[in-house]
Amino acid sequence: MHKEGLPSVRRAAGAEQDSGTAGDAQDADGGDGSNILIAYFAVAENSAVDAVSSASVTTADGEAKGLVRVLAEDIQQVTGGDLFSIQTSVEYPGDINELIDYAAEEQDEEARPELTSHIENLDDYDIIFVGYPNWWYDMPMVMYSFFEEYDFAGKTIIPFNSHNGSRFSSTIETIQELEPGAEVVTDGFTVNQSSVTEAAADVEEWLHGLGY
Repeated sequence: MHKEGLPSVRRAAGAEQDSGTAGDAQDADGGDGSNILIAYFAVAENSAVDAVSSASVTTADGEAKGLVRVLAEDIQQVTGGDLFSIQTSVEYPGDINELIDYAAEEQDEEARPELTSHIENLDDYDIIFVGYPNWWYDMPMVMYSFFEEYDFAGKTIIPFNSHNGSRFSSTIETIQELEPGAEVVTDGFTVNQSSVTEAAADVEEWLHGLGY
C-alpha cells in the first residue's frame, strides 16, 4: 500500500487539531486567494499516535506536522488560499503496521468514515485544492465521505498527494467520477513522502505552471 508513509503493499499517522476545524478555514498571511480553498486529509490530525514517532509526520519549521498538511501549507504560501482540515471521528492506529491493516480493512468494507469537520461557506470558493495520501493505490475512504458530502459542480478541483511509490494511481479518475460536474485538473502535484519537506520549490513551480 502506498500511503502517507506506509510501505507500498496495498492501500495509511500523528495528531494536531489546529487547522481548519468545522467550517473554520484558516487564512493565509499574504496573497489574494479569496476564492481558493485548500482541503486536505492528514492522518496526523486524525490519529492517537505520538506525532513525533509517527511515520506520517515530519518536522517542518521546527513543528511536527502531517505530511499532507505540509504540502497544503506550501500551496497556501503561493495561492493565499484558506486551509481546511478534513477530519473524522475515526482515530487511526498509531502503529504503522496496524495502520496498514486498518486502511486495507476500510477499503475492503467500502467504509465511509464520519466527517467531523464541515465546510460551511463552500459558495465562497471557486477553486478547491484537495490533498490526501495514497493508501493501497486509492484515496483514504474518508475522502469518499468528503466527496459524497459536497457537490463541487461548477468548481475547479486540483488534486495533490503524498505517496510511497504509486503516485496518484487512479485517484484523479476516481475524483472525476465522484464529481462529474466539476472541472478536475489532471496535472496534480504528487510527491514521495520522503521528499515532502523539500517539495516547496517544486510546489511553487507546479503552481506557476497552473497560472498562480
